[in-house]
Amino acid sequence: MSSGPRGVLEGLRILIVDDDGDARELLKTIFSQRRAVVFAAESVAEAMDLLERERPDVLVSDIAMPEEDGYTLIRRLRALAPERGGRTPAIALTAYAGSADRARALAAGFDRYFSKPLDLDALLDALIDVRSAAAIGAGG
Repeated sequence: MSSGPRGVLEGLRILIVDDDGDARELLKTIFSQRRAVVFAAESVAEAMDLLERERPDVLVSDIAMPEEDGYTLIRRLRALAPERGGRTPAIALTAYAGSADRARALAAGFDRYFSKPLDLDALLDALIDVRSAAAIGAGG
């Protein structure tokens, strides 16, 4: 796991979406330890509510979920107006590790794609990149 400045996500508002409670709690713990503000949802419906209510800086979502999957979530997110969060950066997490799966996730609207088992350092770097891009966009 990353430590020091590379691992610090202080103040970054992250929404985790995963139907697996253990995976959700693990990511929540890892991000919280790096001082992120973390919200967690176990379904697309719960995620959409949190997206509009809490306005996270980034979405980290599993793709394979029952009933409504991560593709449904990203389509619903991207359909929102920008001022309602429609452009929120989104990272896909999935056990589907093929190149076609990666292409499908990116084409659906995810900004980044990570296959499981996760490379935690790469995921943390992606979140730091999101923070840097947001600072540049805000003129900072």
